[in-house]
Amino acid sequence: MSDPWPPGDRVKTYTAPGTAVRFDARRCAHAEECVKGLPEVFDPARRPWIDPSLADPDAIAEVVARCPSGALHAAVDGVWAKEGGPTAITALADGPLEVRGDFEVDGRREVRALLCRCGDSANKPWCDGTHVRKGWRARSG
Repeated sequence: MSDPWPPGDRVKTYTAPGTAVRFDARRCAHAEECVKGLPEVFDPARRPWIDPSLADPDAIAEVVARCPSGALHAAVDGVWAKEGGPTAITALADGPLEVRGDFEVDGRREVRALLCRCGDSANKPWCDGTHVRKGWRARSG
C-alpha cells in the first residue's frame, strides 16, 4: 500500500489487514472527532494510540473523514480516501479557517485543513491550537 503522504518526523502510519491510518501530529488540532467516533481504535491513553485492527475499515474511514485538521487519513484495501469536491472555506468562531475540498497548501495536495487565523501558530500555516491558549477572538465588522 503506497502512502501518498510520505512520513516525516511526526508522521506515522498504523496498519491492519485491509486498512491503514496515517497520523501527522503537527496537524492535529485535538478536535477529538476520532476519539469520540471510535474510542476503541483511537485511544490517547494507549501506546500505540491508534489500532486499526479494532474496527471495520469502512467505519474507520468514515470517522477519519471527520478529522477537521487533516491530521488523519485512511486507506481501505490499499486505496487512500480522497474526499475532494468543491473547495469550501469556513472561518470557525474565534478559531482557524476550516478548508475542505480539493486544494493545495504549501505545495501539497490537501482535502482537509485547519489554517491559522490568529497568527500565533508555531506550525504555520496549520493551526496548532495556540488561539485557545491565548484567548484569541476574531474581530467583528
